[in-house]
Amino acid sequence: MQLSLVELFPEFNRSLFLDIFAKMCIDAKTKSLTLRTLAGQRVPADLKVRCLRKSINAFPEGTIYKLDVRLVDLRNKRPYFSAIKNHEIKRAIEFYDHNLRLQNGLDSCPKPVLKTETFQIKL
Repeated sequence: MQLSLVELFPEFNRSLFLDIFAKMCIDAKTKSLTLRTLAGQRVPADLKVRCLRKSINAFPEGTIYKLDVRLVDLRNKRPYFSAIKNHEIKRAIEFYDHNLRLQNGLDSCPKPVLKTETFQIKL
């Protein structure tokens, strides 16, 4: 299990998020590639993730990445995330099959679904 910085530094728990999944898509306003968070995580869906374009340009639209992000919440603006390690953005191994189909041209950007599991505690 990964050692979380959030557990070590409680003051970061509202601004630092580890292992967040984001999908590469084209922004409607700017017509440029951006990352947006996926639904089914501990963060809101469809928030932009700021990162270097050259880190994500190598793969097609719809590729899913796993990254650590910091929340940027400016006054009177919509909040967004900023990637912590811009030069080390990696594709999500959890979505390996999805990303491979996109690279081979077999799939045209289907919407991936995160599997969530629920546990019941018996007392």
